[in-house]
Amino acid sequence: MSFFISDAMAQAASGSASGPGLEGLILPIGLIIMLYFLMIRPQMKRQKEHKKLVESLSKGDEVQTEGGMMGKISDLDENFVKLEIAEGTLVKFRRSAVAAVMPKGTLKEL
Repeated sequence: MSFFISDAMAQAASGSASGPGLEGLILPIGLIIMLYFLMIRPQMKRQKEHKKLVESLSKGDEVQTEGGMMGKISDLDENFVKLEIAEGTLVKFRRSAVAAVMPKGTLKEL
């Protein structure tokens, strides 16, 4: 017998000798379900909306990019968009960098 390690006492045989069953899985399963509904599902919904927005871009739309740059679409490609941010100034962006389509006439107000 060691002085630092105490002897293990046998558990009384009271009917639950096998340990916790399904009761031990309720909390982890509940946390996973809560994580899905609070984090994963809303993110997937935002991704679908952004994909639909990027696919619906057309020439002449006034857009804002992720970086805050605003301009009018002058040319579209499969992967890229050319924005006219000032008269005669074209800037090339990836289509996925477009964050929002602004209402017509927004750039006139600025």
